Amino acid sequence: NIFTQQPNYFGDLDETLPTVLQVFNNILHKCGLQCEGASAKPQKLEEKVNVTPGNMPLQELKDIVLYLCDTCTTLWAFLDVFPLACQTFQKHEFCYRLASFYELAIPELESAIKKRHYEDNSVFADLWRRISHSRKKMIEAFHVMINQVCLQPILE
Repeated sequence: NIFTQQPNYFGDLDETLPTVLQVFNNILHKCGLQCEGASAKPQKLEEKVNVTPGNMPLQELKDIVLYLCDTCTTLWAFLDVFPLACQTFQKHEFCYRLASFYELAIPELESAIKKRHYEDNSVFADLWRRISHSRKKMIEAFHVMINQVCLQPILE
């Protein structure tokens, strides 16, 4: 693969990971949810957030779910084909941050999708399918990380 041909790409990956993590923080922010831990930033006093997944416009909810689905699928696909990247991801506390994101965002998004009234039931079906797929890919990415970072070193 390209990382074995050009080892400097690990440095590029290391520099890119804060941007990947920012994607999850941006989703939390758009949903009016506060991130926790190392990725938490102080909220500006004048920045009172009233938007939640439950009361945001339908198009905004769709956009967030599509963005999340694309991000999670791409993340899982990358880790699945190149599990050695997990070491670099873990340097940025990726497992902790992904788990925190999952715990904050997924229940809120699922609840908002279930409770919303739709003129077209196919919109509900599509959103539910995509949030379920996102959830599945986050869990699968987490499993790849745990396998590579925790289990493989024990087995070797």
